Amino acid sequence: MQTRCSRSWEPSATLVNMRTRAKLLATIRAFFASRNVLEVVTPVLSHAAPSDIYIESLSLDAGHYGSLYLQTSPEFAMKRLLASGSGDIYQICPVFRAGEAGRQHNPEFTMLEWYRVGFDHHRLMHEVDELLRAILDTDLADTRYVSFADAFRSAAGLDPHEAADEEIRNALADHDVAIPTDTDRDGLLDLLLATAVTAAFDTAQPTFVYDYPVSQAALARLSQSSPTVAERFELFLGGMELANGFNELCNADEQTNRFDRDLETRRKRNQVTAPRDDALLEALASGMPECAGVALGIDRLLMVVTGASEIASVVSFDITRA
Repeated sequence: MQTRCSRSWEPSATLVNMRTRAKLLATIRAFFASRNVLEVVTPVLSHAAPSDIYIESLSLDAGHYGSLYLQTSPEFAMKRLLASGSGDIYQICPVFRAGEAGRQHNPEFTMLEWYRVGFDHHRLMHEVDELLRAILDTDLADTRYVSFADAFRSAAGLDPHEAADEEIRNALADHDVAIPTDTDRDGLLDLLLATAVTAAFDTAQPTFVYDYPVSQAALARLSQSSPTVAERFELFLGGMELANGFNELCNADEQTNRFDRDLETRRKRNQVTAPRDDALLEALASGMPECAGVALGIDRLLMVVTGASEIASVVSFDITRA
């Protein structure tokens, strides 16, 4: 008797979308070639992993080499190249994050990351916008640039740098957002950003939100002019976050302190802790040039380009078919 085939062997993306991906990647490479930005390749595996409390790494047993970690971003290795004198660089590569699956998430996805020496985050935002327009090849609405504080004031009626935690909780309640137990201040702000604030954005208009709270600095430098903000930005389009960028922190001592604080927080939360990336810290200490960098999700950008509602539609095989 012949059994019915489930056809789960077939790709989750259509041939049209795969061709669109190929065209998009060619456009990106031409964009950076025209600006003399060097394409690089760095290892997917590392002896260390990010300490970010909101990102979980995947690891594997590499035998003689012990446990190695699949990159969640090529950032650390690319910064080592910058410290070695590479100049402006970019990379298109697979990245991996545990626990990320859904309509806009896949545990394995494709990231475009680039670094521009001598740029600050404002100048880099404009270059991201120029790349968007080169890729989309259509008339986008005028790009909006709004500070984190102004975005919250407009949508939620509070100053995210000064408001008490209770005010943020009340704003979430006003928007009928459920608050998980033990959510800290940054968690509250993230919830409000993901719901009330971004919900007010025009989905057809590229929107850059910049100058995040210092508690969310990640690897960004702190502002010299305002002690409450870090020089970080995110790009929103099509109802999604597409990119995350920094005016990069170059101070090895400050970066060491941030890594150690994150690791301590992870221990208190019973999260898995991985070895600190001391190679990056040594690179920073050697003198990484002042620069700005950004990571952009290729798959989500393809969702915008194709009008897809699920990430599975733009990757050849999503996690359920891998």
